[in-house]
Amino acid sequence: MTVQLHRNTHSPEFKAEALKLAEKVGVAAAARQLSLHESQIYGWRKAVKSDTSTSQREKDLAAEVAKLKRQLAEQAEELDIGKKGRHLLREKSKVDCYEFMLEHLLCFNVVRMAKVFGVSRSGFYYWIKHHHKTVQREVTRQELDTKVKEAFDSSKGRDGARRIQKELAENGDSHNIKTIAASMKRQDLTPKAARKFKCTTDSKHKMPVAPNLLAQDFNAAAPNQKWAGDITYVATSEGWLYLAVIIDLYSRQVVGWSMDTRMTATLVCDALSMALFRRGFPEQVIVHSDRGSQYCSKDYRDLITAYNLRQSMSRKGNCWDNACVESFFHSMKVEAIQYEPIMTRHEMRQAIFEYIEVDYNRTRRHSALGYLSPVNFEQQNIA
Repeated sequence: MTVQLHRNTHSPEFKAEALKLAEKVGVAAAARQLSLHESQIYGWRKAVKSDTSTSQREKDLAAEVAKLKRQLAEQAEELDIGKKGRHLLREKSKVDCYEFMLEHLLCFNVVRMAKVFGVSRSGFYYWIKHHHKTVQREVTRQELDTKVKEAFDSSKGRDGARRIQKELAENGDSHNIKTIAASMKRQDLTPKAARKFKCTTDSKHKMPVAPNLLAQDFNAAAPNQKWAGDITYVATSEGWLYLAVIIDLYSRQVVGWSMDTRMTATLVCDALSMALFRRGFPEQVIVHSDRGSQYCSKDYRDLITAYNLRQSMSRKGNCWDNACVESFFHSMKVEAIQYEPIMTRHEMRQAIFEYIEVDYNRTRRHSALGYLSPVNFEQQNIA
């Protein structure tokens, strides 16, 4: 009869505790105490080490897979940010990027959006904190730009930053001159620039000339003390048009003017006659001009004598002796003619009339008058 030996089996818990005992007292001692073979304990130890190694590899592999999935998710998010914000990647301002980030804050991660747009998170959070101030500053800037543009257009593109500053200040809206200039630069508003023009004086004659009573003193204490006159010409589609003016040096107001197709003595006489009529025929006024033949003519001298005026003339070849009238002609040609399409004589007459009587006398601010127009200057200073 064959006797079958019973093979003892041990639970995982028993094996674990046996291995702990073997670590404490040694494999041989633990085997004797537990009635085990040393080979059993060695086998269990090997199995545990094998299981541990397999488990660690699985954990490492799982961690690597999770890392790759996370990277793929981040790249997918960055691509999605790029698709929705591709218009901001073409050198847009940081503010534009911040606005996009704020709008998509619930959709995308802030770190990823900052990385895609090349901005800092701290800058984004600072912008959020002060966003209301930025918005208010932008609104204020836009309001100023609108007012500056309206003032510039109202002057027909003639006024620079200084005159616009005075215009806004009169309406209770004061700003630094640099602020006005910056607004004009932002809007590309450039006042009309100057171009040289030729002298019209014909002083090659043998007629009598008057002394220079003005002597480059262009200041006057009251109206009708000093008048200055001169002639210029402008080109039209039908030929030249000549303009003669009389300016009161007290307020720089054009008090007399005349236009004709010919540069004759009648032209300057008509301008002086208008000035006399408009100013109530004052006497002993110094009437200054250059040495042109029209101003030396008998008709013009007779007119001066008849109304008890004092004739004065510039020195020969010295344009500075009549600088105020030269300055007026300069401004008129730059602001009213230079940039306009070629006009007929009739159209040119109308343009010059409007410039003198509407723009220059009543609206245009003169630096020598504290940035008042000639008419306003007289109204404020004459009781």
